Amino acid sequence: MSALPWLLIALPLGGGSVLALTGPRRGNLVPAAGVAVAVATLGAAIAAALTRPEASAPLFAGMEAGLAVDGLSAVMVVTVAAVTVAVLTFAAGEFAAHENKGRFFGLMLLFAGAMLVTVTATTLPPLLMAWEVMGATSWALIGYWWRQPERAEAADVAFLTTRAADLGLYLAAGAAVAGGIGSLRLDALPHADTPWLHVITAGVVAAALGKSAQLPFSFWLSRAMQGPSPVSALLHSATMVAAGAYLLLRLVPLLDATQWAGPGVAWAGAVTALALGLVAVAQRDLKQLLAASTSAQIGFMVLAAGSGGVAAGTTQLVAHAATKSVLFLAAGAWLTALGTKQLPALRGAARAHPLVGVAFTVGALTLAGLPPLSLWAAKDEVLAAARTESTALYAVGLAAAAVAAVYSVKAVWYVTRPLPDDAGSGYDTEERGTRRVAPTTPAPLLALTLAAAVLGVLALPGPASWLKRLVGARGEPSPEPWELGLSAGVALAAAGLAWRWASRPAPAPRAAIRMVHGWLYLEQAARLVVVRPVLGLARTLADFDDRVVDGAVRQTARGGLAAARLARRLDDGGIDAGVRAVAAGARSLGRWARRPQTGLLHQYYAQAAVGFTVLVLIILLVR
Repeated sequence: MSALPWLLIALPLGGGSVLALTGPRRGNLVPAAGVAVAVATLGAAIAAALTRPEASAPLFAGMEAGLAVDGLSAVMVVTVAAVTVAVLTFAAGEFAAHENKGRFFGLMLLFAGAMLVTVTATTLPPLLMAWEVMGATSWALIGYWWRQPERAEAADVAFLTTRAADLGLYLAAGAAVAGGIGSLRLDALPHADTPWLHVITAGVVAAALGKSAQLPFSFWLSRAMQGPSPVSALLHSATMVAAGAYLLLRLVPLLDATQWAGPGVAWAGAVTALALGLVAVAQRDLKQLLAASTSAQIGFMVLAAGSGGVAAGTTQLVAHAATKSVLFLAAGAWLTALGTKQLPALRGAARAHPLVGVAFTVGALTLAGLPPLSLWAAKDEVLAAARTESTALYAVGLAAAAVAAVYSVKAVWYVTRPLPDDAGSGYDTEERGTRRVAPTTPAPLLALTLAAAVLGVLALPGPASWLKRLVGARGEPSPEPWELGLSAGVALAAAGLAWRWASRPAPAPRAAIRMVHGWLYLEQAARLVVVRPVLGLARTLADFDDRVVDGAVRQTARGGLAAARLARRLDDGGIDAGVRAVAAGARSLGRWARRPQTGLLHQYYAQAAVGFTVLVLIILLVR
């Protein structure tokens, strides 16, 4: 048993716990300590990816807590650790001196540690534990500024939505035990007995779709944008939302074991990619645009998992992690500097802060799927896997890729416009800007921008074959030359139209605009279909409890008191009266018996004579 897997998760979990407990003290040392722990974790992740260690420990009777770094998790541990280093380096200059940096950096490391457990777990128990820690820490991070009610409410909505979907994993674990998988090993789940196999699959799919903000759970990601920008960069690139997609990629054999799971997951991903892409197009808030695009881009990974494209989904996941991290960090840098994240107010922001502007532009063009940047090739890998399953899936995925070009180029158009004369009038709408970029911003932005641009090499024939061997997906299809050309042409055409429409917006029905701008009214639908009925049922049950159950208890108590009062009357007026009468008679007899006891001898003789006379008379009369 290797100690390296335990070290890999102990570093962020232990370091995060220590930093979280420091509180606001030693605020200047906390960022450096947090980055140091993240760098050490990255070193351990690289070592684990090279050596592929395994470890396990007994947990319950017949169950183990197993960790292993195989081909797929090797890619993920390095990705998660690298993005964590970049984000924490950026965050070191983002917080004011009075803020609780210990809590922030500690929670970020705890979250990263939970994600590392998720991607290395080989059995359900550690996966469930890490899944719970991710949910709890994400709630705390989204609501980091908890004194602001809207941010605390946003954290609650995000937590409760994902928590409801997470129940699927518990359902899957119970069904696995019932289906004969007592060890709860992930690779044994496809061998469960029917019908438990279908219950396991449904539970895993629900939990994964909820965590990855796929339809109909996507709205929680909009609320999560209330958290600090570094939180968005970490949670919504390589960790939180990627966890569900990773789980589906890990459990492709489980999806294949049923007739419905693979196609259902593929269509869920394809429809999310298209629908949330349209939502992103309608947004005027930069972070909301990036949030909707995250759901859409994760949709491509889910589409790959449903189509059996493990290597394709992994390529998309890694490329998207770098791309979305740089975009969120750039948006955060502008928010800190200018105090706004509204696209109209960010006109010329790329010119005012050129380094951030270059990073954002490269990241956005990568997100648009323009050749030769990474997500162009990654999407084609996904679409090739989808085409083998269904032409309709391929068509929806291609349409979603075109929409991705539209929302990405829209963002670029705004930030690259000439700086208006009254630019300052739109600043400081969310917070008071510093008008400068923190000195910790350039290094992580440049590193992530470079990664976002070049990670597409994983889709080239040589690296693609290596990746397929690494993740054990040798038979996956590769895109044909015409597919690469078609997707490039579609992305370029959509980008050109988006650039033109940005300056001259095309008319559209107001109802449709309101719908997509409001995230398809998904949260309102959830409140109508789930929240209100549940609260109504709770109120009904509370009323039933108050009036019926509590009423019965109160009536029973009143009856008991009445019976007690009656018993008291019977006791006082009957039993106690009889006892008092007997006692009074005994006292009277006692008084009569004391009267002859005078102490005079002649009276005793007289009494004896009378008594003797009475006895004689009785004897004579009886005879």
